[in-house]
Amino acid sequence: MAAAPYRPDMSVTIADSIYRALSEQIVAGTLQAGEKLRQDHIAREFDTSHVPVREALLRLEAHGLAISEPRRGTRVSALDPAEIREVIEMRVSLEVLALTHAFARYEPAHLKAAEEARIACDEAQDMVQWEQLNRAFHRVILTPCDMPRLLAAIDDLHIASARHLFANWQHQWRPRIDQDHAAIVQAMTRRDAAAACEILRRHLRRVR
Repeated sequence: MAAAPYRPDMSVTIADSIYRALSEQIVAGTLQAGEKLRQDHIAREFDTSHVPVREALLRLEAHGLAISEPRRGTRVSALDPAEIREVIEMRVSLEVLALTHAFARYEPAHLKAAEEARIACDEAQDMVQWEQLNRAFHRVILTPCDMPRLLAAIDDLHIASARHLFANWQHQWRPRIDQDHAAIVQAMTRRDAAAACEILRRHLRRVR
């Protein structure tokens, strides 16, 4: 079967692009805590007006990645080491909930996509690439739940979790095979929801 022709995602706005670019830099530590996010500089970099820049900055604030202060503008927020326990416990609860609902909707295409995402994550050669592919794997196995608000909340938690990982684990990261991902895909293939949820729960709590 011939591949479907590429169609650009017209739903992605300039504000989306700015938000994604800045959030990735904050998560990876390229933009550090306290660094000022200047609207005029960002607007020039993306060749746009201040309107989508303001929208992107508001989204960064909503996701805890930036803070706006009177007369000081918007800056990258400080990383709070105490929040990681809460983030992980929330991820456990919400991702297991999403996986439970996703199981009833799995089709062969979902299983194939999960296996491909697992392999891609295992082949990552640096932490930036691994984090993006790890996030993609979790998104692939959870998206069939078809619960947009739940998935949006999980995406926010992934961002917070990733920032802590980069801050505390970046210099220790090495390429590796993720046995938990493999076990989750195997449980999905067997249609064993209980096993998949238990493996995911254990997998997420390792982050602590």
